[in-house]
Amino acid sequence: MDVSILTSEAVALLQSLIAIPSISREETAAADYLQNYIELQGMTAGRQGNNVWCLSPMFDLNKPTLLLNSHIDTVRPVSGWRKDPFTPRLESNGKLYGLGSNDAGASLASLLQVFFTLSRRAQPYNLIYLASCEEEVSGKGGVESVLPQLPPIAFAVVGEPTEMQPAIAEKGLMVLDVTATGRSGHAARNEGDNAIYKVLNDIAWFRDFSFPKVSPLLGPVKMSVTMVQAGTQHNVIPDRCTFVVDVRSNECYTNQELFDEITRHLSCQAQARSFRLGSSHVSPEHPLVRRAVQLGRVPFGSPTLSDQALMPFPSLKMGPGKSSRSHTADEFVFVREIEEAIGLYLELLDGTSIGQ
Repeated sequence: MDVSILTSEAVALLQSLIAIPSISREETAAADYLQNYIELQGMTAGRQGNNVWCLSPMFDLNKPTLLLNSHIDTVRPVSGWRKDPFTPRLESNGKLYGLGSNDAGASLASLLQVFFTLSRRAQPYNLIYLASCEEEVSGKGGVESVLPQLPPIAFAVVGEPTEMQPAIAEKGLMVLDVTATGRSGHAARNEGDNAIYKVLNDIAWFRDFSFPKVSPLLGPVKMSVTMVQAGTQHNVIPDRCTFVVDVRSNECYTNQELFDEITRHLSCQAQARSFRLGSSHVSPEHPLVRRAVQLGRVPFGSPTLSDQALMPFPSLKMGPGKSSRSHTADEFVFVREIEEAIGLYLELLDGTSIGQ
């Protein structure tokens, strides 16, 4: 097991994937490439939509199953790119530039090499590698659609840029659309019922209210009013005002519980777009978490969302790269981060109990 060789393979795969645009819901070409790559290794790849997966040989349902997951899709490139986002560029300092290099191509490629390596030796668990699509848009055609097709899973390692520190908790997301209805009229006369004024107290409530339960890992629930829309022109009293609230939940509340409490305080009408992206949490005493600590890793709570939110089984988020580079112009990852990731994944997982 030569980590440097595995790193070279992972970097070459990542360069190939960077060169294939894979914007969310437009991942077909990248999924085709990855499926063919797996099959050229002599393994059978499963496919549903643009999700690609592979089961370890001699799969035994009497063993627990470990899922290695990362996502194949990227966001659209922002306007500030100075390099071609779809041309992989490896510089002498070991920086590999390209859209999706950090989020989450480095994890995707590293975990696949780890999957191949672990599958070649007896493990106390089965392995499934899953490259999922639509993660960046929390799409229903992504990991959520595939999990029912797979054997039961005991634990998952989700590859996202965490500097190879294990995120054992992750905030959930609920987006609210809040609407006030008034009556239009001419702004020059004392007419109408201004819908903008009706939302002011509710917006202030979101700014000032704090939910009492605070997570030791994730902190408090965070609510942010992020969009407001009203009016058609300067001299017309608006009869409708809407605003959007971004709610980041901790593991102390379900999204439904938060919604029920929020609506008790509002005068306007609120509607949740979804309750499905809940907060996730795994016990610090889980064998894989304890093993990560033994390897010098520091568990933490992550404020950013991933496919963990859609997994109904324990998981931790851990991968090469830095979260602060995600979705930025001239995104990059260091080759040494990929090499560190492969070595640490193997130390963490090879022969280790994953629980039941």
